[in-house]
Amino acid sequence: MEQLKYSINARTNDVPEMIFKSRVANALAEGKTRYPIHRRVNFAARVELEALFDAIALDPAWRVERIHASYIVIDGEGLYASGWGSRKSDYCSVSFNVWARDVATAEAARERILSKAAATRITEPMFTINWSFLAGNELDSAEIEEIADGDLIDEAYPEIKGGVRAFIERYLDSKEAVLVLQGPPGTGKTRFIRAILGEISRRNDGDAQVLYTGDMKALETDQIFVKFITGWDNAFVVEDADHLLKPRAEGNQHLHRFLTIADGVVRSQGRKIIFSTNLPNVGDLDEALIRPGRCFALLNIRQLTADEAAKLAVRVAAGDPEKLKRAQAAFENPAQRSYSVASVYKALG
Repeated sequence: MEQLKYSINARTNDVPEMIFKSRVANALAEGKTRYPIHRRVNFAARVELEALFDAIALDPAWRVERIHASYIVIDGEGLYASGWGSRKSDYCSVSFNVWARDVATAEAARERILSKAAATRITEPMFTINWSFLAGNELDSAEIEEIADGDLIDEAYPEIKGGVRAFIERYLDSKEAVLVLQGPPGTGKTRFIRAILGEISRRNDGDAQVLYTGDMKALETDQIFVKFITGWDNAFVVEDADHLLKPRAEGNQHLHRFLTIADGVVRSQGRKIIFSTNLPNVGDLDEALIRPGRCFALLNIRQLTADEAAKLAVRVAAGDPEKLKRAQAAFENPAQRSYSVASVYKALG
């Protein structure tokens, strides 16, 4: 009997990925197991990214190649790992995929990687943003570790009765998946979203995965929705979703995908879908999206009156006389009737 021959063709622009997949394919063809254990290592540190990766690269316990300054590959006995990082203003975030022959090898590699950050490692709650976009015809993504923001100040959102923390807790405890934040730029919508993601992280012992996109082309395909349904992301965030949220009667052909997933697997698993939009009127939004049972709330986050801005400034200043003086000068202009949250923080320095 003639022996069956086969071949596998794969296209990739990533050499480390090609090597890993080739090893796995060869192991399967030979009836062997090579990397049955997988671990993710996500962390942030208050250290220069290059210095952190230099320390990892020069560890004699493994062989390392540096694809570029922020992309590193580790090869060792029963171990293969790839990691990448990004710089922030005062810290760097790092993410590693670790494949190993057994649990002990994987955990040892994880601890060894973390040890390079030492005392600079950030221990505050964080969340991972899976920034998704369309590369050609395929969905791609980049992971970014973000520090969860501190508690929001109620005075920044006077329209939310009972305080922002209680609102966020009710939303996360609810069965409804959708939350829409509507309002002009600078009113604190992004800050509010980050607070929600931070609370998700705290509830999950510091681990939260967030699917994020601002790429309308990615939202025109099914790939990103399949990724959300089948993946591990706790939330799907779309900011500046003006075109996406308009009524379908006006030719919006993309919203139906969100309507479908919001009532299916996403709802049953307690995942959340959060939109922000600058559309000025409630009538600009599709009614099906914001109906009760699907949408927890439509928050119209407005600008602050002069009195509200002054109250927020007092809270932010926290007794600092210089800041209070700047705030008083900033908000006593009788000709200006409204202020954005961003302008309050800017006035206080």
